[in-house]
Amino acid sequence: MDEQPLYAPNSDERVLAILSHILAIVPGIGILGPLVIYLVKKDESGFVAENAKESLNFQITIIVAYIISGILVAILIGFFLFAVIGVLNLVLVIVATIKASENRIYRYPFNMRLIR
Repeated sequence: MDEQPLYAPNSDERVLAILSHILAIVPGIGILGPLVIYLVKKDESGFVAENAKESLNFQITIIVAYIISGILVAILIGFFLFAVIGVLNLVLVIVATIKASENRIYRYPFNMRLIR
């Protein structure tokens, strides 16, 4: 589920790729972290852009899942889904962060790829 980039990214690119994933789970920043990194670096670094785009798409997927869970609270399963989504988000972001630190592009398994 991860890809090797076409070139070896430098340390600045690696740091930005890591931040594009890890900032997504920081309260108060959320989806804005990967969005800003993507918009600023999309034309400068393919490695950073791919990581930020993947992170951004995954966070959009997580928001949609939370909205669906909010609706399902009416039949009580939504409470359980909130917890599952939160744990899944945390675990997959950590995995993606580790892959980015290894100069790899991680493809989230459950991801609506809206931004291409």
